[in-house]
Amino acid sequence: MRDVIVVIGPGQIGQAIARRVGVGKHVLLADLRQDNANAAAEVLGNTGYEVSVATVDASSREAVHALVETATGLGDVTGLIYAAGVSPTQASPATILKVDLYGTALVLEEFGNVIARGGAGVVISSQSGYRLPPLSVELNKALATTPVEELLSLPFLQPDQVTDSLHAYQISKRGNSLRVMAEAVRWGKRGARVNTISPGIIVTPLAKDELSGPRGAGYRRMIEGSAAGRAGTPDEVGTVGALLMGPDGGFITGSDFLMDGGVTAAYWYGDLAEVRVQQ
Repeated sequence: MRDVIVVIGPGQIGQAIARRVGVGKHVLLADLRQDNANAAAEVLGNTGYEVSVATVDASSREAVHALVETATGLGDVTGLIYAAGVSPTQASPATILKVDLYGTALVLEEFGNVIARGGAGVVISSQSGYRLPPLSVELNKALATTPVEELLSLPFLQPDQVTDSLHAYQISKRGNSLRVMAEAVRWGKRGARVNTISPGIIVTPLAKDELSGPRGAGYRRMIEGSAAGRAGTPDEVGTVGALLMGPDGGFITGSDFLMDGGVTAAYWYGDLAEVRVQQ
């Protein structure tokens, strides 16, 4: 049986990680849009990777379960790269919660049922999860452990509580890291690991949408006010993803890796505090 790496959301970041961990393995690329999966397959296939494609709606249990069956039919699933999602500029609060929060929990559950011993997963979250003040122990536990099909029924996630897309995105991304922490316990019983990466502004088509959207000025301010003074690249995220999924990361699970060029540090304790006060 071949080892299989599943990439859900094979955009620039998903591909960057896959290039580092997919050598000698079968890489299954899945996206909501067939065109996106095909484009990624052409890039990776032309550089020597064994690839196949599938479509998946990460917010549909039936679709995610079908993808699991496709993946396990190819071989042992030893890797999961989950890089799908929508941004505040792209969707309503309800859609963001459904895709970014519920969808992540669903994928972690379904693939956690089949991940092979020695396998590893990486979920791409966001620095936005660090924009919220600390939540209570009870709310943290609810985001981490509420059964998937009950998650969107939590009182603090209702439309009267989450009224704008940015808040929905922030709480979804906070929820991602908490969910991964809880799932790491379950994955560990199968001898597998799972972690989250929370990138800052990485130059991708999605980031370009944000930079040219209504929050573009704020994004540019974050870049200017960070210690790095620049946006990041998908390959930099790929390097961290390779560490977390490879043997050198064998002692790391249930963790979240913030890599944002120092934006969050400046947001809470530096020159970007003014941005925080305005929100």
